[in-house]
Amino acid sequence: MTRIDPRPVACAALLAAALAPAISASAQQASAAYTVAESGRTFARLQDAVDAIGGGTGTVRVGAGRHADCAVQTQGQVTYVAAAPGQAVLDGVACEGKAALVLRGRSARVEGLVFANIRVPDWNGAGIRLEKGNLAVSQSWFRDSQQGVLTGEDRASTLTIDKSTFTRLGTCEGPGGCAHSIYVGEYGSATVTRSRFEAGRGGHYLKSRAAQIAVLNCSFDDSAGKGTNYMIDLPGGASGRIANNWFVQGAEKENHSAFIAVAAEGKAHSSAGLAIEDNNARFAPSVTWPSVFVADWSGEVKDISANVLSSRLTRYEKR
Repeated sequence: MTRIDPRPVACAALLAAALAPAISASAQQASAAYTVAESGRTFARLQDAVDAIGGGTGTVRVGAGRHADCAVQTQGQVTYVAAAPGQAVLDGVACEGKAALVLRGRSARVEGLVFANIRVPDWNGAGIRLEKGNLAVSQSWFRDSQQGVLTGEDRASTLTIDKSTFTRLGTCEGPGGCAHSIYVGEYGSATVTRSRFEAGRGGHYLKSRAAQIAVLNCSFDDSAGKGTNYMIDLPGGASGRIANNWFVQGAEKENHSAFIAVAAEGKAHSSAGLAIEDNNARFAPSVTWPSVFVADWSGEVKDISANVLSSRLTRYEKR
């Protein structure tokens, strides 16, 4: 008779018993709406996860799925990261009548999240409302809301956005003026890189009052836009670079007079150090009118070079 050694079976049973708590905890975290990575604690509400970090530094991992939820960060340094990039959606709920994330702590990072369907009564509901502190956004998608990112004023802080997409945003329906895909108030600097703007629904794609601006390697596809205005608006002027971007102006515009506007609302900042170079700008096939690539109310913009422009597009116009 062949005898079976019971020891491997016993060892396997002991190993399974030992691993069971870890496997259970891992499965619980994977299915939890929100997990604070540093402690492993899980939460059903985003606000509770943010409050658990408090004035410290921590990471909230957002589980895959639709979350009808929002949070206000008033302190600390918090990273909001999707457990599965592109699959964690903050959908349809705004805190304080403002945004899915209202940020006024020391700093924040947002990675891999989707912000969708944010609307509020005063017509400026955003995926993110940044009121104070530095913010870095990467690999995120803002769609079908009144605004994507909206900031207040904090001249000591910076906004950076990389590898993100802004779709079907903006509106001019509200009584208080237009909302935009991105609106930056008087921040120290705004940097947008490797990002896509498309199918705007009103306002400008990027409006910034920051003294320093960088818009690099982005695409502005207005071919499916409706009621849109400028693709980049620097209403108080700015220094910096707008370079290596791709622009297409669509046919359903509220204002088709320019692609980029500089200092249309006054000279809050010098624009003498603004370089607009190596961009490609054209019209959608159905567009028949001419336009201006850079409309400048400051009279200071001098460095406009190496841009590839449509034949009906005037390079520069002083206004």
